[in-house]
Amino acid sequence: MDSIRSGSSAGAAATDSSSTQERKNHVASEDHRPRPLFAPSESGPLPERLISGNPAFKTWAQDVACGETIKTGIWEATPGETRSIKGDTFEFCHILSGIVELTPEGGEPVVYRAGDSFVMKPGYVGVWKTIETVRKIYVTVS
Repeated sequence: MDSIRSGSSAGAAATDSSSTQERKNHVASEDHRPRPLFAPSESGPLPERLISGNPAFKTWAQDVACGETIKTGIWEATPGETRSIKGDTFEFCHILSGIVELTPEGGEPVVYRAGDSFVMKPGYVGVWKTIETVRKIYVTVS
């Protein structure tokens, strides 16, 4: 089926150009998971937040806006358990792969798998347990 286009060929060229730029930032594999084409920043949990294991984190920061109050990207963590404290930050997460269990302080654990989305609201405090290496898309607003 043909796609519908409107506007001049200059408009189409601009769209093609922006699509090319997007492909430079990431590409989708056959399983449709974003694959950033640039090296991630690598880190680990703060010592005071580590509960168990030896998790390693990778972050592919994609974009920032509004004076860096909005941030987007892809984040990955290997198995381990950490204390999660959101402070004033609102975070939307969409799990691309892996399994995590979040247990809010005083609450019941909830398991999230590939395809699941959730929000961690400002003031959230709990335990983030990566059961199987997880990769997620995130959007934070602080």
